[in-house]
Amino acid sequence: MGKNKKYYVVWKGRIPGIYHTWEDCKNQIEGYAEAVYKSFSNEVLAKKAFKEGSEGYIGIDERIIRFSDEEKQLIGEPVKNSLAVDAACSGNPGVLEYRGVYTSTGREIFRKGPFPEGTVNIGEFLALVHGIALLKQKNSQIPVYSDSRTAISWVKNKRVKTKLERNNINEKLFELVDRAIYWLENNDYKNKILKWETEYWGEIPADFGRK
Repeated sequence: MGKNKKYYVVWKGRIPGIYHTWEDCKNQIEGYAEAVYKSFSNEVLAKKAFKEGSEGYIGIDERIIRFSDEEKQLIGEPVKNSLAVDAACSGNPGVLEYRGVYTSTGREIFRKGPFPEGTVNIGEFLALVHGIALLKQKNSQIPVYSDSRTAISWVKNKRVKTKLERNNINEKLFELVDRAIYWLENNDYKNKILKWETEYWGEIPADFGRK
């Protein structure tokens, strides 16, 4: 998984529409007087915005945009029989925790931390690997949800690309990262890793509720 997918809505440009790359979008707006455009993180939202016009979207954080029941049906409902994982960090870097819960009930299956110096991305990554490894141990093939595209990418690529420097304070955390990468390199698993669509479904069930 590479860079996060973007959808570019051009309301005013040479040819208004929805474009899947920045270069295509740029060709419609560069040098065009009073061009109006905006990027979105998912296609359903982009189509909604293009249809309704720019007024309710320019300068608005897409995370607070509400969807009708009909629009929500386009993305579907989360798989109830699944595991959801999340992390919380007091500061970034800061004190880190991560956990996993059953999506349908919210019952906590594991919780790790606090670790004195970590990042949200590292926590999300470790939560995913911990969840997958635990499910494999239980011979369970239910899917695992994460709301972090970065963590999902790290797991699929079996590589952690963090700017956090390893030191005496976070050594134990980095040892867990090393173990997680080793596990990924030496194990296969059948569990699907799914993106939790926060803008449609609300906060992931494993959320720590500290926002």
